[in-house]
Amino acid sequence: MERMPRLYVEGRREDCIDNGRVTRDCVIIENNVEVWLKKGDEVPEFIGENAKFLVKEVYDRFYLYVDRTTNRMNSDAVLVLPDGRTRIYLKRGDELMLLPVEGFTKTLIANVGNRVRTGDVFAAVTTRKGEVHYLKPPRNGTVVFIDEITNRPHYVYYILPED
Repeated sequence: MERMPRLYVEGRREDCIDNGRVTRDCVIIENNVEVWLKKGDEVPEFIGENAKFLVKEVYDRFYLYVDRTTNRMNSDAVLVLPDGRTRIYLKRGDELMLLPVEGFTKTLIANVGNRVRTGDVFAAVTTRKGEVHYLKPPRNGTVVFIDEITNRPHYVYYILPED
C-alpha cells in the first residue's frame, strides 16, 4: 500500500484558529520553533502574532501553489514524506524545475522524495517506433511532485534543485 505525502501550505491565522483551538491540521512556525497540531488542539500560549501558519492541503493540489510561468512557489510549504520523518521545506519564491514526460508509453522511475543527479534517469519514454529515450534532469535536485496531466496522458516532474 503506497501512502501519499502530506502537504502543508501557508494560510491565514484567521482561517486556522477559533477560540484558541486550531480548526484544521496545521504547522505553526515561529522563529526556529515548529508546532505540529491536529484539528481541535489548543494553540500554545507562546505563539505570537508573527507566527506563520501552514495548513494541511490535499497533496494532489500541489501544482496550485506553483506559478507555471516562472516555476516559482507562490507560498511557503512543507512536504512530509510517507515515512513521517522526512520533510522538505519549500519557500515562497523557490524555483522548481518542471520537466515534462511525454511519449507513446511512459515509465516513471524516480518517485517523490527521491534525489536525482544530472546523470540519473528519472523517467523513460518509448516512441511509437519502439525507441526508448531516457530523461535526465539538467541539475541535481529532489522530486517534490509528479503531476499527471489528465487532458493529455503525460506527466510533469516538479524537482527542487540543489544550490
